[in-house]
Amino acid sequence: MRWLAFALGLWLVAFSASNLVFALVLPRPTRQRLVQLVTRSVRLAFVGVARLARSYETKDRLLGPVGPVALLVQLAVFLGLFVVGYGLSLTPWSGSPGLGLRQAGASLFSVGLAHVPGPTNEVLVSFVAATGAITIALQIAYLPAIYSSFNRREALVTMLESRAGSPAWGPEILLRHQLVGITDALAGFYASWEQWSAELSESHTTYPVLLLFRSPDPWFSWVTSLIAVLDAAAMHLALCPDTAPSEARLCLRMGFSALRRIGTTLGWGYEADPLPDSPIDVSEADFAEAVSQLVAVGFPVQRPASEAWPHFRGWRVNYESLAYRAADRFVAPPSPWSGPRRHLRTLEVSPYRPPHRSPGGRLVQQDHLYPRPSAGVPQRPPEAE
Repeated sequence: MRWLAFALGLWLVAFSASNLVFALVLPRPTRQRLVQLVTRSVRLAFVGVARLARSYETKDRLLGPVGPVALLVQLAVFLGLFVVGYGLSLTPWSGSPGLGLRQAGASLFSVGLAHVPGPTNEVLVSFVAATGAITIALQIAYLPAIYSSFNRREALVTMLESRAGSPAWGPEILLRHQLVGITDALAGFYASWEQWSAELSESHTTYPVLLLFRSPDPWFSWVTSLIAVLDAAAMHLALCPDTAPSEARLCLRMGFSALRRIGTTLGWGYEADPLPDSPIDVSEADFAEAVSQLVAVGFPVQRPASEAWPHFRGWRVNYESLAYRAADRFVAPPSPWSGPRRHLRTLEVSPYRPPHRSPGGRLVQQDHLYPRPSAGVPQRPPEAE
């Protein structure tokens, strides 16, 4: 039995070490079931607590620590598995699993070698001490990469507020660019989000725990921001086939490719080649209403809503299901066209577009183009011309 415990302990050490290397060292997306189990358990625990809150802002505040806590729990699980594995491996020399666990724990959590009275294997104890130091060092070295990727992600998400509102909505991007006469900037806008999507795809599949890190502002989210940008690009291409910048197509392609890579990492299934006329959640009436708002502010459309609708739907089938699943999984703010949320009582919240004033207080546009904030939306100061 002692040698059986030795073999089981070595297997547990090898299993933990391989998961540690794939999670923290190997720069490629891999499905590590141990890490996924840890992050999923932490997320479900936080979501369960957040369900007790009534307002979305309170839920977001409760969910804020989920990413850092998942990192700490992940480290604790690795260290715990190493203690159990090495403790079992020391059983043939210590004489009992209990003494082996004491020896492994003392060596793993101390600087240098800690001696517990009783027979032992000094070689294995040395490996225990080295394993503890290496595991903690790898976790510390892992943090700068995590927070660097998080900061790069959030920089563009924060910049989106002035272009897409808060929470972000796709048609609002086109509306605001037309209202202030900067539609020529849309090409560069799409190009920057293509680059952002590529970085998101690389970082959030290599380090899936980043998916749990929430934006500092409760109404910002990488999920709803990406949905808004993809919807804006899809509408632009559907409404203006001749004048829409080519960057919009590239942005769309990279955006839904990023969602698919993230979905694959999380083990989600999706239709790799959906039919363009497949049904989507956004209705034709919702699309027509958004187009009418664009026409009201003078956005230069080449197709009416009825003709543009099949083209918009043909783009959206590529990303809608995965985007909705991500928005629900990570409890993103309930922005328009972002799908249902099982854990939210708050209804869909439209972005608040503050009045655009000129010097002297004169409103540049009519009041009906600037709806008042919905319940629960933080007040935003008016934007000066």
